[in-house]
Amino acid sequence: MPNPRSAALTAVFLVMTMISPLCVAEGRADTLDALRREASKARAELEKATQKMEDRKKDLAASQVKLRGTLADLAGAEAELNRIREPLARLANSSYQQSGAAGSMAIFGGGDPSEALRSTADVTLLAQSQQALVDRADELQDRRKRLASTAQDLQSRNAVEQTRLQQDVDGLKNKSAELTQQLNKMLEKLAAGSLRRLQFGCDKDLAADAKKFPNGLIPAKYLCVLPQKGFKLRADAALAFYKLNEAYKRRFGRQMCVRDAYRNLSEQHQIYAQRPGFAAVPGTSNHGKGQATDLCGGVQNSGSIQFNWMEANAGKYGWVHPAWAYSNPFEPWHWEFGTDE
Repeated sequence: MPNPRSAALTAVFLVMTMISPLCVAEGRADTLDALRREASKARAELEKATQKMEDRKKDLAASQVKLRGTLADLAGAEAELNRIREPLARLANSSYQQSGAAGSMAIFGGGDPSEALRSTADVTLLAQSQQALVDRADELQDRRKRLASTAQDLQSRNAVEQTRLQQDVDGLKNKSAELTQQLNKMLEKLAAGSLRRLQFGCDKDLAADAKKFPNGLIPAKYLCVLPQKGFKLRADAALAFYKLNEAYKRRFGRQMCVRDAYRNLSEQHQIYAQRPGFAAVPGTSNHGKGQATDLCGGVQNSGSIQFNWMEANAGKYGWVHPAWAYSNPFEPWHWEFGTDE
């Protein structure tokens, strides 16, 4: 029959928009698996939204740089044309003030017709010679106005979009934090042991991503911590190790003793320098793939009770003592997960 306490706890999660209905009758393990999937989904959505916001920031920055350059060019052109307009204005003004003439309209007045015509011709010649520049100035001014309006609209739109994206990201962060808090409370109420906690915190989907990175260069976020403090493995290896460790604990009354697990490239070089010819060449060790451990606590002694138990039981959980470790070199402490070389 369903556990009433589990049913009550599940009901709490039904009100959270990011959590699908859970069937308590399937048992606690199924409930935790479902919750883990929801947590992974929230993480993926958060990463996607964050990347989308970062992409938009880059696009906006590029657009603003281009816009500033365009406006700077237009401002320079306008300044140059303003310098041209000033001498034109002075010449035109002086022609109107010539003695005996009444400016370009003198042909309609009572002044000397010859002087009036000459003044008018001077002004007309000046106007014709600079007309192209004047037209260009007007064109650039109109264009600047259009760009300024477009820029304002673009900046306004981008500001709104960026705010919306930030709100989405903040919302996802808050939802993720809320989900984490709820899950932690549920785990405590379910009295989940350390194995369940470790399993919940280790997403097996990370294993595929970890395999994409070179040996010894796997980012920490793609590795899972072991019960033994300070050691990590690839997600699939870690999940299998948790179960192996629990079985070992039931048999011997204590957790497995781990001396080494994942080794980054720097650590591989350090060990190779200490044991040339015995340690794997840096960049080729299975430790660098996050799928190997060096054990202690008796396992390191071939023929010991602990070693014999490992030989008889480790394979049930995907862990093996590779053939080469029996003789070349002889390393009874070295155990690997999986069969990939």
